[in-house]
Amino acid sequence: MARPPLVALVVLAGTFSLAGPVAADVAVYADALGAGWANWSWSATVNLANASPVHGGSASIATTYAAGWAGLYLHVAPALDGALFRAVRFAIHGGAAGGQHLRLMAYDAAGASYGSFELTAPSGSWSVVEVPLSSLDSPPTVGGLVWQDTTGGAQPTFFVDDVTLIAWTVPPTPTPPPTPGVGPAIAVNATAGAHLISEDIYGMNYADEALAAELRLGVRRWGGNSTSRYNWTNDTTNTGSDWYFENVPNEVGAADRFVEQDRRTGARTIMTVPLVGWVAKQRPAGHPYDCGFKVSVYGAQQSTDPWDPDCGNGVRTDGGEITGNDPADTSIAIDPSFVTGWIAHLVARFGDAVHGGVAYVDLDNEPMLWPDTHRDVHPQPTSYDEMRDRTWAYAAAVKEADPTVRTMGPVVWGWTAYFWSALDWAGGGSWWLNPPDRLAHGNVPFVEWYLQQMRAYEVAHGRRILDLVDVHFYPPGVALAAAGNAATQALRLRSTRLLWDRTYSEESWIGEPVYLVPRMHDWVAADYPGTGLAVTEYNWGALDHLNGALAQADVLGIFGRERLDVATLWGPPAASDPGAFAFRMFRNVDGAGHGFGELGAFAASADEGRLSAYAARRVADGRLTVMVVNKTADALTSTVTVESFVPSGSAEVWRYSAADLGAIVREADATLAAGALTTTFPASSITLLVIPGGAGPLPSLPGRRPRRALSRR
Repeated sequence: MARPPLVALVVLAGTFSLAGPVAADVAVYADALGAGWANWSWSATVNLANASPVHGGSASIATTYAAGWAGLYLHVAPALDGALFRAVRFAIHGGAAGGQHLRLMAYDAAGASYGSFELTAPSGSWSVVEVPLSSLDSPPTVGGLVWQDTTGGAQPTFFVDDVTLIAWTVPPTPTPPPTPGVGPAIAVNATAGAHLISEDIYGMNYADEALAAELRLGVRRWGGNSTSRYNWTNDTTNTGSDWYFENVPNEVGAADRFVEQDRRTGARTIMTVPLVGWVAKQRPAGHPYDCGFKVSVYGAQQSTDPWDPDCGNGVRTDGGEITGNDPADTSIAIDPSFVTGWIAHLVARFGDAVHGGVAYVDLDNEPMLWPDTHRDVHPQPTSYDEMRDRTWAYAAAVKEADPTVRTMGPVVWGWTAYFWSALDWAGGGSWWLNPPDRLAHGNVPFVEWYLQQMRAYEVAHGRRILDLVDVHFYPPGVALAAAGNAATQALRLRSTRLLWDRTYSEESWIGEPVYLVPRMHDWVAADYPGTGLAVTEYNWGALDHLNGALAQADVLGIFGRERLDVATLWGPPAASDPGAFAFRMFRNVDGAGHGFGELGAFAASADEGRLSAYAARRVADGRLTVMVVNKTADALTSTVTVESFVPSGSAEVWRYSAADLGAIVREADATLAAGALTTTFPASSITLLVIPGGAGPLPSLPGRRPRRALSRR
């Protein structure tokens, strides 16, 4: 899975929505703590009168984290009204070394934390950071500010200065609220924009068998950090930095069993193959397992496995990383023939891709994080050239064993890795101002350069070895997180716009429009036409909450409308979680395998922030399906107009809402008159309208692959 941003230092200068009364700025620290502020830090040495370096005046705050998760905590009493302030501004300096990883959090009057903003201290210079309070979940009160370690270990001294809470300076001009209960109009055209919705956008990583079968998952992925070191010959993997770099045995034939499950449920398999050059060696009998940084070999370390104290985290007690370890402690070196052998084994057992075998191969997992996640075997920063060379060699090896399997790369972890390499950010400081690796490659963003190189390979060798461009995306502030407070829940529903809206700027450290799927289309059109699009890890959080289900339903609708080819959710929900019901609304709304259509059609809401709408026709029965997500806390009555479709009866109404979080409810049918229906969409609900009728023969679209029949065994 993806990690928090390694690059995290970003000076935010974006726009802010005006909210709350006007007040004056509050100086938290300027040569000394402001009135009412006190040092409540923990596990850290803090000097509030440090003489050098300073950003302004004569003193700064010097902080040395003495232990993992230490915090510089500046507390204020009485707490301040959070509505008075729009942002926190401060200067930070990492000392000569720099590179300290930390996060800013706001605490409320009761000491509860709100949100987090991750950053990396620059080396040798000051940088000013301004973080909107909206990026910290808009705390209702501000009782303190915390800069906390994120590494789990001690870190060198860093400096903070000129800390200020920035007040609203312009009187807010509130937008008049919409008339209560009146929802935006929804327009549907059954034949406009017709396109095939890929069944493989309805995918998950590691969904269990019962859930995969019930949701009719199109695809399931064997992926994540440990797959970079999986050895198919002995069913052993290495956990990397996720858990003390330990070799861990899997069940016998683990990867084969994964494929067998997919064959039983009718899902297609994405199998991740290692490109890092090392896989776990044969496990010793019993426990303890081999590990990358044994205390008995490399000395005392900051943290050890509580069940195996000889396995350390690779960080010395003084905070420095252990280097020069022997990769052979845990692993054996491999070359592309290892992957050829594995794919040949899978073909021999299950057939090739076009005959029901493994459908997709991911070319490793988040390779720009190898020097972090797998630094025991790959400590050097991953570069542009390394990614090209390894992909050329290993993708060709995959195609040698199964020319019909579809390969996906570069499988990068997130936003920063779309544009730069690990070699770029390895130097720390304000590296993005002078990224050495990117500049050495024509200043072309990494993913675009990668696609250009894959195209060059095809030109030179006469065959394509990359079929889909694959990236991961975790929306800041909500991914893998609980539902949170009202501000976080609103952000979760708003931030689905990151997937498509060219005008919507991400509201924290990215600070600019993402428009992920259209951006991927742009890359492919410019750099390697004909390449498919995949997002094999994403998560909008709160899958155990109705708020997360609303976001997940919106995401699935967006993926289909924007013509993504493959998507697999990281962190599957439990079958009883609201997030699972979001999938059911699309894949199995009635428990009999019916749901949203496969032939995308035009749908538009007059206000997507309140109601989002998606439309498609079902191939089996020609019915028009319209999915509507009410993202508001109000019941909204809207008119849905339908063009280029002649209804032959009332619309079925299927709904998931707070009225019953344990079931999808079949509501009373809605009557259409003159090609329109008016209905009420309850607060925080997902509604599927199924309209019988016709619009002429369904068009024949290329590329549709028949779903395998489920096994009856």
